[in-house]
Amino acid sequence: MELLRLKISQIQEKIKKGELTYSNLIEIFLRRIEENKDLNCFISIFKEKAREKAAFCDKEFKEKRAIKSLLFGIPIAVKDNIAYENEKLTCASKILENFISPYSATAVKRLEEKGAIIIGKTNLDEFAMGSSNEFSYFGPVLNPINKEYVPGGSSGGSACAVGGNLVPVALGSDTGGSIRQPAAFCGVYGLKPTYGRVSRFGLVAFASSLDVIGVIARNVEDCALVLQAISGVDENDATTVNYPVPDYLPLKNNLKNLKVGISKDFFLKEMDERLIKIYEEFFKELQKNGVKLREISLPTIKYGIYAYHLIATCEASSNLARYDGLRYGLNLTAKDIDEIYLKTRSEGFGQEVKRRIVLGTYGLSKGYYEEYYAQGLAVKRMIYEDFQKAFEEVDIILAPVSPTLPFKLGERLTDPIMMYLSDIFTVPASLAGLPALALPLKEKIDNFPISIQLIGRHFWEKELLDFAYGIEEL
Repeated sequence: MELLRLKISQIQEKIKKGELTYSNLIEIFLRRIEENKDLNCFISIFKEKAREKAAFCDKEFKEKRAIKSLLFGIPIAVKDNIAYENEKLTCASKILENFISPYSATAVKRLEEKGAIIIGKTNLDEFAMGSSNEFSYFGPVLNPINKEYVPGGSSGGSACAVGGNLVPVALGSDTGGSIRQPAAFCGVYGLKPTYGRVSRFGLVAFASSLDVIGVIARNVEDCALVLQAISGVDENDATTVNYPVPDYLPLKNNLKNLKVGISKDFFLKEMDERLIKIYEEFFKELQKNGVKLREISLPTIKYGIYAYHLIATCEASSNLARYDGLRYGLNLTAKDIDEIYLKTRSEGFGQEVKRRIVLGTYGLSKGYYEEYYAQGLAVKRMIYEDFQKAFEEVDIILAPVSPTLPFKLGERLTDPIMMYLSDIFTVPASLAGLPALALPLKEKIDNFPISIQLIGRHFWEKELLDFAYGIEEL
């Protein structure tokens, strides 16, 4: 078990000293995955392919006595809405149950170029639409801390795999909190980069103006390592920004160098009182250690959850129109094309995806576009401007990740409003396109670690990681 908790750099040290081989490493994690298959966090596992690549890594290391990258030979899991060449890309949906991707996402290719081994594809809420990972055609994912509870969503499979020590790191996607919230529920680190920092090429679209690929890991260093590998401009994705990617490693404790903002707009009276108490104690501890805290105002973030669900459902309606039974579908027999559409979408999509398509289609329909989608975009702009004003006073903003602790399986399935409110503190950073990092604190409630969210200026991933490293050292 000690090996399973090591940082990637520490694993590589064991390889260099001859205490471990890459083939041993892969077998250890494949065994962990098999022993914990009841968590249901994997949809596909690439056993033979992973073994072959590990054997190649052992051969390379033996011949050269050098490791070309810290990610060389390291097993990584990938959320199953991110393409991996010649393997299934299901998005946890019946409609794509047997779809094989003809290419790999840019983020995946960049990891493989570093020598990383893709060990499997993780479960998720169908088409990344959900906050509990209960909306999967392949069944719900369980929380590795307590199997009666949800792991969060939509990247619940990736968070569960890392939190359960089934892989060192995993890729997830974040549209409104889908990396940060499950990372918090599973007691691990979850990083959503700035929109445009990491290529979305090969990520199946949910809400194109919000979707990003990010990292889930057990520590700040591994987050930084994977982010370094996948960041940068990509000619296949026009939304990536040609902005310099700094060296995220080595990490430096910058707690005393930055001005840190706290907004009462993030701390609602409806929150679990135990959470508020832990956050207050944490802020006091930061101040004792020389952190400069100041109160800021973010008045429009309270409208974020409403704007998010208008924008996200409208864009989802548009993006999912391609699943029509012709290019993608279930090969159903029907008398005409209208019946193919009807049968494919009725039988292929789950209940939550249908709900969001209907809401989004209504929001985009004639006579309602200006009233709904356009209004959502206007609020999105206001939230962006609020953050810009705040960053004139501070460098980093601290916020909760979720208003509650993880909830029990099935508890919110019949109450979509309560389910959507799980993301109330994560959607503002998504709407503003800002980088945000969820990290666990030392305190626990009911054995669940409590997490804090760091939000930074655009392209300030380095500063966020260094600040998180300072907190980690505390």
